[in-house]
Amino acid sequence: MLELLLCLAGLWAGAQNALAGGGSFITLPALILTGLDPRAANIASTIALFPGQVANGVAGRSMVSGTDSLSFRALFIISIFGGAVGGLLLLATPVNIFAAMVPWLVLFATAVFAWSNFGPKSLMPKTHIGPMATAVAQFLIAIYGGYFGGGIGFLMIAALSMAGLHVRNAGATKNALAGVMNASAVVIFLISSPMPWPRILLLGVSAFIGGQIGVWMLRRANETVLRVIVVVVGVALTIGLFWRGA
Repeated sequence: MLELLLCLAGLWAGAQNALAGGGSFITLPALILTGLDPRAANIASTIALFPGQVANGVAGRSMVSGTDSLSFRALFIISIFGGAVGGLLLLATPVNIFAAMVPWLVLFATAVFAWSNFGPKSLMPKTHIGPMATAVAQFLIAIYGGYFGGGIGFLMIAALSMAGLHVRNAGATKNALAGVMNASAVVIFLISSPMPWPRILLLGVSAFIGGQIGVWMLRRANETVLRVIVVVVGVALTIGLFWRGA
């Protein structure tokens, strides 16, 4: 029964990431339901979804770009180090403390996702930021990405857009950098503690297949409905996590 749950969660999460993002909202609770504590579930989810992130980054590589004043190589290096810091911070966080933080992290990620998709576009930041501010913003986002990761897509698109990239290039660059920052976190996770490999492999394979299905569905699915589903799942998960910790 748990295997079926993980398989369905992986298919859904993979398709969700390809279509609208927010797949971790599906994989995190599924892994917790299999008996993992929240920190272990977050680590397992990061590892399982990583191959799909790499595939998304490779698929859009022709549109990947640095900013006018900060090369993609610099963003790559910043993301590698930031993701490593985030991964180390996660491993250094006691399980009970991380479990208490998870509802707030999910709430933040849900709010970021909802605002990015349904907030008034006229209020989106239009300020142009320089190379130092871009580097600092990317480093902080990478730390958050290695630590938890929910909402990093919108945060990176906002920062890269303010640094001067067009939205399409910012989106492709975001996909590539998401894989980069998680790569360093994944390496740290793999060498630091035993992994629940049967669950990770089942979730990862099904998520990869789901991603291919999502690409096929891209021209057929109603993305607004998918984004609403992500927000509803995020709100339900937040309430459930707060209720569980009460």
